[in-house]
Amino acid sequence: MRDVLYLEEIEQAEALLKPQRVEVLRQLAEPRTCSEVAEALGQTPQRVYYHVKRLVEAGLVDQVAERKVRGVHEGIYQAGARSYWLSPRLVGRIGLRKARDELSLGYLLDLMEQVQADIAALDRSAPELPSIGLSGEIRVLPERRQEFLNELQTTLQDLFTRYGGSEGDAFKLAVACYPHAVPQPEGEADDD
Repeated sequence: MRDVLYLEEIEQAEALLKPQRVEVLRQLAEPRTCSEVAEALGQTPQRVYYHVKRLVEAGLVDQVAERKVRGVHEGIYQAGARSYWLSPRLVGRIGLRKARDELSLGYLLDLMEQVQADIAALDRSAPELPSIGLSGEIRVLPERRQEFLNELQTTLQDLFTRYGGSEGDAFKLAVACYPHAVPQPEGEADDD
C-alpha cells in the first residue's frame, strides 16, 4: 500500500467521489472481502462488490488475494493507498491565468499545486527520501510587515545563492507565507 495516490484522471475522481465508495474504501484499509465490508456497512455483498469493482477499475483498490469459500472464489481487496490526493488540474483553470507577482494569493495557490504534484511524483520506494517540513506562526506588527517580508526574501535568496550550484543532489524549496485566520472559540461572536 502506497502512502499517497495522486489522482490526475477524471475517471479516477469520478470513481472515488461517491460517499458509499469512500466508506467502502475506508473499510479496505486492511485486506477484506466484499462480504466482510458488506457486514461492517450493513449492505449486501453484491452492492459492495459493485463499488469495489469500480474502485479496482479506477486503480484505487487492489485485489491482494483470493480464497475459495464453499466452492466459490472470493477476492480479498485492499485500498491502494493511505491517502488520495486530487490534482487541481482535474478541474482546470477557470478563466485566463493572469500574471501574478510573488506577493499575490494566486501565486501562492500555483505554488501549492506545484508542491503537491512534486510530492506525489516522489519515488516512495526509495530507501531514503531526505526532506524536511516546517510550519510555524510568526506575528508581525503591520508597520513592520514589509521589513519582515524583505528579510525573509533576503535570507532565502542567500540560501539559493550559497547552494545553487550545478553539482550535488537537487532539492526544491518552497516557502509559503500567508495571513493566519485565527478561529474564534465557540460561543464567542463579534458584537459589531
